[in-house]
Amino acid sequence: MDLDAVIAVNRPRWERLAVLTRQRHLDAAEVEELLSLYQETATHLSTIRSRTPDPTLTARLSLLVHRARLRITGTRVSTWRRVRDFWWEDLPAALYASRWGVALAAGIFLLATLVTALYFGLDDRARDLAVPQDAQQDLVRGDFVAYYFQGEATGFAAQVWTNNAWIAAQAVVFGVTGVWPVLMLLQNGLNIGLTAGVMAAYGGLGTFFVYILPHGLLELTAVLVGAGAGLMTCWAWVRPGPLPRSWALAHAARSLVSVAIGLVPVLLVSGLIEAFVTPGALPPAMRIAIGVLAWAAFLWFMLGRGRTVHRAGIRGDLSAELVGERVATVG
Repeated sequence: MDLDAVIAVNRPRWERLAVLTRQRHLDAAEVEELLSLYQETATHLSTIRSRTPDPTLTARLSLLVHRARLRITGTRVSTWRRVRDFWWEDLPAALYASRWGVALAAGIFLLATLVTALYFGLDDRARDLAVPQDAQQDLVRGDFVAYYFQGEATGFAAQVWTNNAWIAAQAVVFGVTGVWPVLMLLQNGLNIGLTAGVMAAYGGLGTFFVYILPHGLLELTAVLVGAGAGLMTCWAWVRPGPLPRSWALAHAARSLVSVAIGLVPVLLVSGLIEAFVTPGALPPAMRIAIGVLAWAAFLWFMLGRGRTVHRAGIRGDLSAELVGERVATVG
């Protein structure tokens, strides 16, 4: 199929269709012409996709067909409907699509945390080399708990939110490297594991969990989701499957943007819990229960709601009409 010849022959029809879709008022003859050109262009798009999947031309014709369809049907999607679709469909679908990357990130983080906690908790010499004894005792006696009581709660929540959002953003932005998220997970696992090991060595493991679990379940899960989604982007680049490499990477990157936006309110909630619930006057069991409920709600949104919309064909990406990502594949 000679793509240049197809463009040369059909360009006037496409340009005419573009004019009609932008025209405010159409008479009967123009409406018929619009319908005819829409059908022809849709056929052209289908043929080009199946025989010569040129990304630029496919995207252009996809957008043209989409606009013509809206002009014909008169369908308009309100802003509120788009917002609702993003938060209730696109976001959970994108989260669910990254589940295997998140599972890998969780495995790396938990392994690093557990090994570090056991190593420093059981080996006095290694613990003393990493943290002086005086600092260990200060940590157990009050420094660990005092961290959650510093300053005014609202300002502390904003500080925590900003810091966690920055960590998650790094995992998202540099996830395509496949290295940065792993290093970040190892670093966080080592830090938390070392703290847990020191607290356990001095009998403070219960205090550690009381002040970590209320906010930490949701906070760490959000960071793991960011890292996992970043790793999925790297995987799309390394193993694009039947799609062209650049298209597979673009699809993963667009879904990654949805994940990044969705993590903002999640980290805000975890920051509020860390500032107001973790150091609060409620009994420890109730504080932990609040954290578990927030964590369970997010997991349901990601895995429960995400699985439902994913089965319905939603992938957390822009529509095919807008990006024209569907191409002919072999096998």
